[in-house]
Amino acid sequence: MKHHDSAQKKDLQAAAKTLSEALLSLQTPGEARAFLEDLCTPAELEAMVDRWRVAQLLDQGLSYREIREQTGVSVTTIGRVARFMELGNGGYRKLLDRIAEPPSGEQDK
Repeated sequence: MKHHDSAQKKDLQAAAKTLSEALLSLQTPGEARAFLEDLCTPAELEAMVDRWRVAQLLDQGLSYREIREQTGVSVTTIGRVARFMELGNGGYRKLLDRIAEPPSGEQDK
């Protein structure tokens, strides 16, 4: 990571906040995809997709070896995702739980 002085760090914190707000404003999967494709290099986007897929497979109970065979993702990356799922900020868990829930109003059907 780059080293920033204190003034830059304050600006970066503000930029991170507005990035989070921008992500929250996306209304469709297509909007999200377009934004991510503009924001990220193809390699960065591929890495994020790989990590998300690994999180889904770990959540399904697959072993590291099975995930490696299915995805081609390194065991190091799989371990990193697993560690963040266990000890991170709860982002993976929140979204895995959220996408598993039926949309509002469909629970009673």
